[in-house]
Amino acid sequence: MTAGMPPGGTRQGLWFLAVLSVLLGFASISTDLYLPALPAMASALGAGEGMLEWTISGYLAGFAFGQLFWGPLSDRCGRRRPLVAGVLVFVIGSGGCALSTDAWQIIGWRVVQALGASAGVALARAMIRDLHERDEAARLLSTLLTVMAAAPLLGPTIGAQILQYASWQAIFWTLVAIGLLTAAAVTTLPETLPPERRVAAAPGPVMAGYRDLLRNRGFVAYAVAIGFFYAGVFANVAGTPFAYIDYYGLSPQLYAALFAATVAGLMVANIVNARLVTRLGTTRMLVAGASGAAASGFATALVAATGWGGIYALAPAAFLFGSMNGFILANAVAGALSSVTTRTGAASALIGAIQYGSGMAGSALVGVFADGTPWPMGAIMALAGIGSLAAALRIGRG
Repeated sequence: MTAGMPPGGTRQGLWFLAVLSVLLGFASISTDLYLPALPAMASALGAGEGMLEWTISGYLAGFAFGQLFWGPLSDRCGRRRPLVAGVLVFVIGSGGCALSTDAWQIIGWRVVQALGASAGVALARAMIRDLHERDEAARLLSTLLTVMAAAPLLGPTIGAQILQYASWQAIFWTLVAIGLLTAAAVTTLPETLPPERRVAAAPGPVMAGYRDLLRNRGFVAYAVAIGFFYAGVFANVAGTPFAYIDYYGLSPQLYAALFAATVAGLMVANIVNARLVTRLGTTRMLVAGASGAAASGFATALVAATGWGGIYALAPAAFLFGSMNGFILANAVAGALSSVTTRTGAASALIGAIQYGSGMAGSALVGVFADGTPWPMGAIMALAGIGSLAAALRIGRG
C-alpha cells in the first residue's frame, strides 16, 4: 500500500472507504433524490414536455467537463484539496437549484452543482488506483459501489417522502446539507498521492496527456464500453419518471419502489462481481455484463414499441439493464486505468467525461424525441446496450 493509506480492517480504514463510497455516489445522490419530483417541478415551473429532462442533461454536461479540470489538478496538487473545493462548489449549486424560479435557472444551477460533484467521482477512483492494481482495484470498486448504492436505493424513496410533506425545493436544501457534511468528512482523509508522484498540470501538458490517452487503444475500448452503456443508463433515468408516473399512472412512491428495486439488482451484481473478478478476470465479467445490457435493452425497446405486457414487462426489462452496471462499470474503469502508468487523475477524469458525456447525450435524446410514450427511452437503451457489447467483445479479442 502507498504511504498514507489507513491499514485494512482498522476503524480509520473503514472510515476512509465509507467517505470514498459517498464520493463515488455523488452523481446518484444529486439526481436520484429529486427524480420523483420531476413531474411536480415541471408543473410548478411551467416547463413544457421534455424540458426538465434537461436538468439531467445539463447536470451530466457539467459532470463530464468538470472531471477534465479536477483530474489534472489533482495530479499536480494531490487529491484531498481539490476534493474539498469540488464539494463546496456542489453545495453552492444545490442552493441555487433550491432558489430557482424557472426551468432555465434550475438547469443552469444543475450545471454548477455537477461541476463540483464531478470532483468526487473522478478523484475517488484515482485514489483507489493510487493504491491498488487492476483486478484488486476492480474488486474494491465493486465493493464500494455496493455500499454507495444505498444512496440511489434510498434516494427516490426519501425524495418522495420529502415531496409528500414539503415542496420540491426542500429536496435541494437536503443536498446542501449532504454536501457540507461530506466536505467536512473529506478533510479527515489521508493524502494518497505523495509529492514525488505528482506531475505538472499546465494547459499544454494537460492537453497532450489527454491526446495520448485517446491514442491508447486499450484505454479507449474500455471507455467506449462505459460510454455506450451510460447513454442507456441515463436514458433510463430520464425516461422512467414520465413513463411510469405519467404514461402508466403510477404514484411517485411506487415509482421510487421500482427504482429502488433496480438499485438492489445493481448491488447484487456488484457483490457477485467482487467475488468472481479475481478468479475470472475483468474482461470476462465485462463481456457478461455488456451481453446482459444488450439483451435487456432490446427487450425494453420491444415492450416500449409494442406495449406488450405494459408496465409489468417494461419495469423488469429496465431493471435488468440497470443491474448490469454492477458488471460493467468497475471492470471497465479498472481495465482502463490499468492501461496507464502516470497521470491517473487525468485518465480517471477522461473516463468520467466520456461516461457522463454519453449519459448527457442519452438523457437529452429522450427529451428531444419525447412523444409521451416510453419508446424513445427504449430505443436508446437498446442501441446503447449493443454498442457496449461491441466494445467489450473487442476488448475480449484484444
